[in-house]
Amino acid sequence: MPLTGGEIRLERSHEGRVANLTLDHGRYNIITMETRRVMAERFAEIDADKNVQVVVIRAAGEHFTSGGDIAGFLEVDPVDLTDLGQDITAPSRSPKPVIVAIDGYCFGVGLELALSADIRIATDRSRFALPEMKLGMIPGSGGTQRLARLIGLSRAKFHILTGKRITGQQALDWGLTSHNCADAEELEKTVDKVVTVLLGYSPIALRTAKEVLDRGVDAPLYTGIELERKAYSMLRASEDFAEGVAAFGEKRVPKFVGR
Repeated sequence: MPLTGGEIRLERSHEGRVANLTLDHGRYNIITMETRRVMAERFAEIDADKNVQVVVIRAAGEHFTSGGDIAGFLEVDPVDLTDLGQDITAPSRSPKPVIVAIDGYCFGVGLELALSADIRIATDRSRFALPEMKLGMIPGSGGTQRLARLIGLSRAKFHILTGKRITGQQALDWGLTSHNCADAEELEKTVDKVVTVLLGYSPIALRTAKEVLDRGVDAPLYTGIELERKAYSMLRASEDFAEGVAAFGEKRVPKFVGR
């Protein structure tokens, strides 16, 4: 029988400039089909809010998520699966930097959610896996493509074909995560530090950097460089760039406005 529910709490902090999303569905935070829908709805609201500059995704409970609701998945008509992943991977399309704080299990669609974000910060006890092969299936929400691009084709093939888990230290060493924290307390402190850094930068520069990186990484080098040059020229005319230069010369903290 499929699971119901899929609460994703949305709370704002830092005077509304940070949107905090919290997965809250029991100890293992199993992701239901409803969770997918709610994730897309939350990001639609966040992306439309010009005051939000940074997004952080966390999870209540002992684990980030053990993966999806298999029973619920089986009730979906196969023809409807062609668009699978357009909801849970909303972070990849958001113009705002998205940070994921991971503690414990990060499996299946949960890992695909994390892979669609920009910065992944985890703990030493975190474990990552795409175990769909054990069900006679493959990842269906971007897992095969994003994991291969992050940790390399050889490693991705091994871990997807075998379903073997990736440890917290391996994730850090291979570039899957940016930090490997000792525990949940250190995880939150590290996330707060990164958020503080991002809030100090120009929103338009952050948005542009994310777009150039995402669109250019799979293009030929000359195409990526051309994209970078055009984006650089566009930012050269921004108010934030003028403010940044002025603040640098006056030895003060810049006041960016996102224009």
